[in-house]
Amino acid sequence: MRMSILCFALGVWLAQQQAALPDWRALGGLLALAASVVLVVALVRRRQPSHRWPRLLGWGAAALFGFVWAAGLGQWRLADALPVENEGRDIQVIGVISGLPQRFENGVRFEFSVESADAAVPRKLSLAWYRGWRSQHEADDGEAAPSLQAVHAAERWRFTVRLKRPHSNLNPQGYDFEAWLFERGLRATGYIRAGDANQRLDDHVLQFGPLLERLRETLRERIYRALPDKDYAGVLIALVVGDQQAITQDLWQVFSATGITHLMSISGLHITMVASLGWWLVSFAWRRQPRLMLRLPAQKAAALGGWLTALAYCLLAGFGVPAQRTLYMLSVVALALWTGRLTSASRVLALALLVVLLLDPWAVLSAGFWLSFGAVALLFYIGAGRLGTQHWLAEWGRAQWAVTIGMLPALLALFQQFSLVSPLANALAIPLVSLVVTPLALLGALTAAAFGFDAPLWLAHQLLAWMMIFIDWLAQLPLAMWQQHAPPWWAVATATLGCVWLLLPRGFPARWAGLALFAPLLFIAPARPLPGELRLTVLDVGQGLAVHVQTAQHDLLYDTGPQFSPDANSGNRIILPYLRALGVARLDGLVITHQDKDHSGGAQSVIDAMPIDWIASSLSPEDPLRDSGAHLPCYDGQVWEWDGVRFEMLHPLWAAYDNPTRKSNDMGCVLKVSAGEGGNRNSVLLTADIEALSEEALLARHREALRADWLVAPHHGSRTSSTAAFIAAVGAKTVIFPVGYRSRFHHPNADVVRRFEASGAQLWRSDRDGAVTLRLGAAPAQIEREREARRRYWHGG
Repeated sequence: MRMSILCFALGVWLAQQQAALPDWRALGGLLALAASVVLVVALVRRRQPSHRWPRLLGWGAAALFGFVWAAGLGQWRLADALPVENEGRDIQVIGVISGLPQRFENGVRFEFSVESADAAVPRKLSLAWYRGWRSQHEADDGEAAPSLQAVHAAERWRFTVRLKRPHSNLNPQGYDFEAWLFERGLRATGYIRAGDANQRLDDHVLQFGPLLERLRETLRERIYRALPDKDYAGVLIALVVGDQQAITQDLWQVFSATGITHLMSISGLHITMVASLGWWLVSFAWRRQPRLMLRLPAQKAAALGGWLTALAYCLLAGFGVPAQRTLYMLSVVALALWTGRLTSASRVLALALLVVLLLDPWAVLSAGFWLSFGAVALLFYIGAGRLGTQHWLAEWGRAQWAVTIGMLPALLALFQQFSLVSPLANALAIPLVSLVVTPLALLGALTAAAFGFDAPLWLAHQLLAWMMIFIDWLAQLPLAMWQQHAPPWWAVATATLGCVWLLLPRGFPARWAGLALFAPLLFIAPARPLPGELRLTVLDVGQGLAVHVQTAQHDLLYDTGPQFSPDANSGNRIILPYLRALGVARLDGLVITHQDKDHSGGAQSVIDAMPIDWIASSLSPEDPLRDSGAHLPCYDGQVWEWDGVRFEMLHPLWAAYDNPTRKSNDMGCVLKVSAGEGGNRNSVLLTADIEALSEEALLARHREALRADWLVAPHHGSRTSSTAAFIAAVGAKTVIFPVGYRSRFHHPNADVVRRFEASGAQLWRSDRDGAVTLRLGAAPAQIEREREARRRYWHGG
């Protein structure tokens, strides 16, 4: 059974790797084939049970069932799509706020279940309601956003909304937000428009899911009121109701550096401890009532009580993958106790895996899925078949060692970082948070909501504050965090095999040899360009620009993309994870072309996170970024060479800095990069946001030098740029437009696109193609589009 479940899981995973799913007719044929194989296997095993090949066929049928199951649910969810013709138009919808509302700087965001609409829309939406002036998502210049009203879960509303199909930035080694939306069934995103039609219709809708979300919201707000302005109130909220967004970004960085992020959300360990508490309380009370004992044995009653406690906590926590896995495992154990049939640990884990994938086949796309099942499998592995017992402290240390070393391959593959101080941090945090803080937080939230009694919350917060003194000290140690490149898949597999070997029982010969299998994981770095060659990546940062230029031994970042919010920008969300995955630990140069926030919004995050030899920009002296690092102006005439690759700054003129009325766009740093020799020499022209005036000046000074094979379109393809004369002078064979999906600026302009098409150039767009990577200097030049390379069936709506 266990192997069949693993094969089923393999089939589910394979379905999620498909660029397109088979249609319903093909899926029906695959299902019939799997059923036929199962029938043949059953007949053969009945007549000749000693044959092994039927078992192999059975495993193959299980994998096929998994593929068909996941693909069928995928097709069903794909059908619930927003029609393209309904993007960007006003639509009136009536429905229920079905998710926990999340406040952010400029408004509130929530999940909305549609009951009726005046146009075809998906059943579930992600909506934002902005306060003040319009946000960057709104489409009409100068339009004021609707006045923000208080919204709560389980309310029925009528809204006028403007929607778009799911879309996210897609970069090498980057996070696929579209996959997250697809898993949650959010098949369109949008915002609420101004108008009198926006109206609350019912204060409470009697539906289980929304009412549960209302309870979570009530507990969250009660904790906030009980602990106003307290540093760790958000942590208690995350532990009680699973709202991880209540924790600030600064705290998440501390938790990540010390390896305790798994404790600051509702994990399997928390649910197990709470279930154990419920088991003990029911058992204690039941054994003191003889009549109850005669009706039902205390052990069975306690098992039921523990399971119900776990179920209640999982629902309160939002029912994430770690919570699901733990609940299903506890369900199997409780059922075994009820029926009197004990089962092995591996069978319990396998059954939990099966239930998770039956209910949520997209769980395999989540890092939490792999980490949660992997950690429990490790604990079962080191505890199975071992002779003798040790002191509890030794057992604890062995478990810590197993999880620390065993999760290393997964953590480096998923996040390219690993906390070196995590054993010390977890030694204190696991027992304190799981056994003391979490029960106190739950008790305090309930007593505060019911009776206004806040003392348990205050005590839980004080314990956290004392713990964080030690955790903060660990996070500030110089070697607290190991960060490295993204390892190749085969190195991850090799290191996983090394973990299995290293964690064999004591007495097994040469266990230390397992450490040698970790070497590729740590030391096989991604290949860099050869001398004279160039790799240039136009990152997909939405409406903005960020370009990474890499030679054999040097790295340059040209612009840093937009700022999304006070805590989020392209620097910390896109650029730094991308650079870390490539193994780039320092930058030789950073060019900030001009002060517009869609080009400089991520600069401070990059500057704070890694050493940079020099920074060149056209920023004004008053800009705070001018105080960062070795800063110099960019100007026409700067030339340098790295590893056989030539860099030429063509704009602006040095004299332009003396003009106080200069326009920011026309001060953009224009850079030409050339690689290769002779007939294989290729050039890329990076043009920032220059407009027609700057293009005319460049034509007057550098008409011949402007010629390039590749062009990053000026000003994202704005109508104020890319004149016919400039296009002809550059003569680019390929043009890349760095633009946001359905940007309110409507880039690229249709007339500009037609002018480039008339020149015979091939056109790429970051909103349609994701990040675009060029490899120049070798014959022939190579181009890779991230959305083509990583195409999945949910991309594009």
